[in-house]
Amino acid sequence: MKIIENNGVFILETENTHYCIAINSEGTPEHLHWGRKCADEDYRSVYKSHERNSNHSAKDLGKTEYLPFGGTVYRPVAFKATYPDRCREAVLTYKDFNISEVDGAFTLELILEDKPYKAEVSLFYKLRENTDIIERYAVIRNNSDRSITLHKVASGEFNLPSLRPYTSTNFNGSWGGEFRKVNSVVRNGALTYESTKGGSNHTVNPCFILSENADEKKGDVFFGALAWTGNFKTEISRDFAGRTRVVIGINDFDFSYTLHPGEEFTAPSVFCGYANGFAEMSNAMNAFAIEYILPKRYAKEPLPVLYNSWEATGFNVTSAGQQKIAELAAEIGCELFVMDDGWFGSRLNDHAGLGDWNVNRFKFPRGLKPLIDKVKGLGMRFGLWFEPEMVNPNSNLFRAHPDWAYHYDTRKASLLRHQLVLNLTRDDVKEFVFSCMDNMLCEYDISYIKWDMNRAYSETGAENLENPQELWYRHVKAVYEIADRLKAKHPDLQIECCASGGGRVDLGALSHFDMVWTSDNTDPLDRLTIQQGFSLIYPIKCMRAWVTDTNRGSRPSDWDFRFNVTMQGSLSIGGDLTKYTKKELKIHKDYIRLYKEIRNTVQFGRFYRLANFEEDRLFATQYVDDEQSVLFFCTKANSFFNDNFHHIKLQGLDENAKYTVSYDKTKEIYGGAYLMNVGLSFETWGTLQSKIIRIIKNK
Repeated sequence: MKIIENNGVFILETENTHYCIAINSEGTPEHLHWGRKCADEDYRSVYKSHERNSNHSAKDLGKTEYLPFGGTVYRPVAFKATYPDRCREAVLTYKDFNISEVDGAFTLELILEDKPYKAEVSLFYKLRENTDIIERYAVIRNNSDRSITLHKVASGEFNLPSLRPYTSTNFNGSWGGEFRKVNSVVRNGALTYESTKGGSNHTVNPCFILSENADEKKGDVFFGALAWTGNFKTEISRDFAGRTRVVIGINDFDFSYTLHPGEEFTAPSVFCGYANGFAEMSNAMNAFAIEYILPKRYAKEPLPVLYNSWEATGFNVTSAGQQKIAELAAEIGCELFVMDDGWFGSRLNDHAGLGDWNVNRFKFPRGLKPLIDKVKGLGMRFGLWFEPEMVNPNSNLFRAHPDWAYHYDTRKASLLRHQLVLNLTRDDVKEFVFSCMDNMLCEYDISYIKWDMNRAYSETGAENLENPQELWYRHVKAVYEIADRLKAKHPDLQIECCASGGGRVDLGALSHFDMVWTSDNTDPLDRLTIQQGFSLIYPIKCMRAWVTDTNRGSRPSDWDFRFNVTMQGSLSIGGDLTKYTKKELKIHKDYIRLYKEIRNTVQFGRFYRLANFEEDRLFATQYVDDEQSVLFFCTKANSFFNDNFHHIKLQGLDENAKYTVSYDKTKEIYGGAYLMNVGLSFETWGTLQSKIIRIIKNK
């Protein structure tokens, strides 16, 4: 790992790659290379673009590192601002650079300036040991004595090397159907993924994955994930010359930010890299997130097996009822008991109570202490559900402070799930939200919060702000601040990020929360698709997955299939245990015991997507560490013909070692080379069949 500067050429060397930039004759940072390493002396100059005719400018053809709006620029830009004299274009030229080393990480800062307006843009590139992931972000400074209005501040601009069309991988999701992977070939024009609802969204995700001739094992893959939990925008464009570019950052939809004299604005980080195949990308991001992104307290600890009461009881929670379920949860081996919605205010359904975060004394006459004492006495920790950013009009909070919700006085408020969004850009509202959770944490022994957010923004009036269009940015920063304050005051607290399922799955959330709720859809067959999409770029250990009863009347599946799917992430239980037979409870207990034996391998090991339903009629995922490997495979409906015969080659093993392979009461010993080059054959009969195969490395 190193950063070298040589006559205006900057070489950023990661473990296996180079990222190279040069300052051209006009003082503009331009891109030279991103990919496998080359000899340092071969990076010499920038190809000089020039006008072909009056319709294709040199700026449009250039491979810029951070293109501002202005002049003869007609393609997606990274920066746009209005200066005090109403000039709406920027000219950013190279001023200086800094290379620094802090805690073993090297950072390159390229300083650009717009001299007439005393504005500076610093482009940051941060490298860390033993990884090919580069952190990029931009900082805007106003060194003048008058305000500047920012309209677009991207986190990074990227240029890809091939002139052939790349395949873009993102998602076409929905509530209950997050992370449904879609591939789109970027042949011409611009492909845009964006969120405008206030969160990072259920539909598309704040990342880019661009590949050429790639599969799980090989091929060029360029990727980046934005650490931002609000509105984002990713623009992938390919011009007539075949150049593919990416601009990613906060969405400029209804956004502006007033930068006062002496202030600076920092764009969220984007974590990017180059990989040989999708498995290499996923494992690099998985390891990087655990080492550098997740909150440090629990980053390297396995997440506990939790029980959540929502699907069992809904809003009908009582102290006695929750204690009864807690006894069963402890019996089957759960380590954390989380009481979901319905414990507070006048919360009998979703029409009322949000904002009134006081214990419902009808349901809990003696408060939560008897329940928590019971849970702790059973050897489990206790967690509680909040939806702190929301308020029901039918609540004491709203009746006292109707102005605390985003609103316009001349418009009727739009209700979604009978609730409104609190204006977290107000200091008094932000303090109220923090105090509600902090007071509960101080009064009760609560070690876990499930933080939910169940609706998009609307009527986004914020009369408290000088520039109301800053609310999209300031609200997200307030969420981060509250989570960080809670963790600082209560250092053993874990917080789960939920937003009607996977509405806030991004590296920004995972910088402040310990895990995410992947989807409200707990149907195991659907979850295979959701979980495989999630695994592309987000850490497996943070993927909460529940074993529940039926999923609103969908297809039936046996306990084996449900557990085999759910154990591929952070195992959780969500069914009504009071209705289970002794045999069903024993099944739960046995699988939870098995999960605890393989948990470290699943949550921290390398993993490989070996097969999927679309191509292989089989879903198979393998997890590997230095001691063992675990193979999960699941089938749909077998036909009488060939769908019941399966063959899988394993990956990531030591080819010189011997392994004991165990499944279906069978044990066989194979060499690592055999398992990877020849593989294993299976035969299954029936619908929704599954197996867990343990592969133990012999000592």
